Amino acid sequence: MTRQWWEQRREKYHLFISHYVLDEAARGDAHAAQKRAAIVSDLVLLKVDEEVLRLAQLIVADGIMPARAATDAGHMAVAARHGMDFLITWNCAHIANAEIARKVRSIVHEAGYELPLICTPDELFGGCEDDG
Repeated sequence: MTRQWWEQRREKYHLFISHYVLDEAARGDAHAAQKRAAIVSDLVLLKVDEEVLRLAQLIVADGIMPARAATDAGHMAVAARHGMDFLITWNCAHIANAEIARKVRSIVHEAGYELPLICTPDELFGGCEDDG
């Protein structure tokens, strides 16, 4: 589904990534990591600044996510800090999780930002077809 979205839908959006994404993409098999790096090399890099770190810390400190999920909090914080419309992920444990997102949305809003719509690639694929 991710590859299909990337091939068929990516041109409809302005895509951004952060160092959190680059770090995750670099993990694992070296050959696969090189392929991932090449795929995202032309995307705009969002800065992970002190405000992003502060937002991520607020999320973790609230206990919404465990400390081991600090990077997941970082993904949400960087997207909110830079005013993204969507945060696309397959991480349903801590990011694309409606219960967690509801709580994070409140924390982010209190800090003066808006959490983007969090969805999986299939949710952003193009809507429902009309069978009628």
